[in-house]
Amino acid sequence: MAGGVYIDDTGVKHYEARVTFFVLVTCMVAATGGLIFGYDLGISGGVTSMEEFLKLFFPSVHKNQKNKTGHENNWCKFDSQLLTLFTSSLYLAALVASFFASAMTRKFGRRLSMLLGGFIFFLGAIINGAARNIEMLIVGRVLLGAGVGFANQSVPVYLSEMAPAKLRGALNIGFQMAITIGILIANLVNYGSNKIKGGWGWRLSLGLAAVPATIMTVGSFFLPDTPNSLIDRGHTDRAKKMLQKIRGTNNVDEEFEDLVSASEAAKEVKHPWRNITKRRYRPQLAITFLIPFFQQLTGINVIMFYAPVLFKTIGFGDDASLMSAVITGGVQMVVSQIAVGVILGLKFGTDGEGSLSKGYAEFVLFLICAYVAAFAWSWGPLGWLVPSEICPLEIRSAGQAINVSVNMFFTFIIAQLFLSMLCHMKFGLFFFFAAFVVTMTIFIFYFLPETKSVPIEEMNRAWKAHWFWGKYIPSDAVHGHGHCSPNVIKFGKSLCKCNTTHGMKKEK
Repeated sequence: MAGGVYIDDTGVKHYEARVTFFVLVTCMVAATGGLIFGYDLGISGGVTSMEEFLKLFFPSVHKNQKNKTGHENNWCKFDSQLLTLFTSSLYLAALVASFFASAMTRKFGRRLSMLLGGFIFFLGAIINGAARNIEMLIVGRVLLGAGVGFANQSVPVYLSEMAPAKLRGALNIGFQMAITIGILIANLVNYGSNKIKGGWGWRLSLGLAAVPATIMTVGSFFLPDTPNSLIDRGHTDRAKKMLQKIRGTNNVDEEFEDLVSASEAAKEVKHPWRNITKRRYRPQLAITFLIPFFQQLTGINVIMFYAPVLFKTIGFGDDASLMSAVITGGVQMVVSQIAVGVILGLKFGTDGEGSLSKGYAEFVLFLICAYVAAFAWSWGPLGWLVPSEICPLEIRSAGQAINVSVNMFFTFIIAQLFLSMLCHMKFGLFFFFAAFVVTMTIFIFYFLPETKSVPIEEMNRAWKAHWFWGKYIPSDAVHGHGHCSPNVIKFGKSLCKCNTTHGMKKEK
C-alpha cells in the first residue's frame, strides 16, 4: 500500500483504515438516534388499543368496541380517520422537517441536526404525556415528527461518513438495530403501563419517549463532526486530524485529498436540488425515491403501528394483544402475508362476522413474527443504508432528504389509510402488500448494484459497471482505469495521469 491507498483489480480505491475503538463508540452513540424513531413506531399502536386512551380522545372508537350489536363487522371496528391522524400526523411533520434538516445538515454539520432533532422530540414527548385534549395530542405528535425528520436525515449520513468502507454497512445497520430496540422497549412499556390502575398508563407510555430523546440529545452534544462535514465548512486542519483519529493511522493523505477535492466540487454546486435531477444523477435519484417507497409498501409499518389493534381485531384480549406486539418486534415476507390473508379470509369472510380459534390466532401471530423477522434482515437496514451511501457529496444532503421525505410521506399515507383499507379490502389487504414485496424484490435483484466495501467517493464505479445505470454515468465521473477523478480534472489541484493498470496516480 502506497500513500495510504491501494487499487484493486477492478480499479476501486481502498484506503488504509483500522477498526478503532473511537469510531465504534462514536457510531454506536450516533446510531441511538434510531431509538426515538423505533420507540415511536412501537408506542403509538399500543396506546391506541388502550381503553382509557380511546375513551378520552376517541370516544366513538371506544363506543364501537363496546357496542357488540351495533358494530359487528370486525374489519371496521377501529376505522376512524381521527384515530389514524394521531399516528400519521407525526410522519407528515417529519416529511416537512426533513427539508429543513437537509439545509442544516449541509450548512452546520450532521451533529447539530442530530442534537436539535433530539431536543424537539423531547418537547413533543412531554406534551404528549401531559395531553388533555386531541389538539394538545396532535401538537405533541407534530413535534415528535420534526425530531424524527432531523434524526433520520442526519444519522445515516453521519454513520456512512464516519465508518471505514469495509465496515460502513455493519455500522450503518446499527441505526436499524436501534430502531428495532426502540420498538421492543416501547412494546414492553405498553404491556406494563396497560396494567397500571387508574387508567393513566398511556401517559407513561407517551411520556417515556423523552428518555431516548435525552440519550440522543446528550450523546450528540459530545459527538465529533465528520471529516466530510468539517471540510465542507472550511475546517480542513481539524478534518484531517479527525480523519486520522477515526482511521487509526496518520497515513490518510490520499483519502483526505479526495475528500477535499470532492468538497470543492460540491461547493460549486449551488443548487443541489436542481442538480440531482440531471441525467448523471438519475441512478441516485431513482434509488433514493424507490427504496423508501418500496419499503413502506411492504406493509411493515402497518404491523408496527397497529399490531395491538390488529390482534384485538382477530380475537386477542387487551393484555394478549400487547404482549403479541412485543413478540413481533423477500420470500419469507410474501409467504407470511399471503398465509395471513388466506387464514383471515377463510375465518372472517367478507362480512367480518367470523372469529378465530386460539390455535388459528396463535398461528397468525407466528406468521406475523416471521414477516417482521424477514423485514429486519432485509428491507429494514436496506432502506436507510443504501440511500445514505450512494450519493456523491454535492447531492448527498438532497439525496438523503428525498429518502427521508419519501419514507415519511408514504408512512403517512399508509398510517392514515390502513384502518379504512382494512375495513374495505379486508383480508385482501395482505395480498396487496405481498404483491408489492414481489415487485420490489425483482427490482432490487436487477437494478441495485453491489456497494459492499466501495468507498463513498468511489461509488460511481459501481454505477458505471451496472448493466442499466451505466449509460447515465459519464466517463469522467469514474476514478481509475483510464479516467481521472472529475474533481481533479475540474479544479486542477494536482495534475494526474491515468494508467489502466494502476489507476489514478498523482504527479507532483
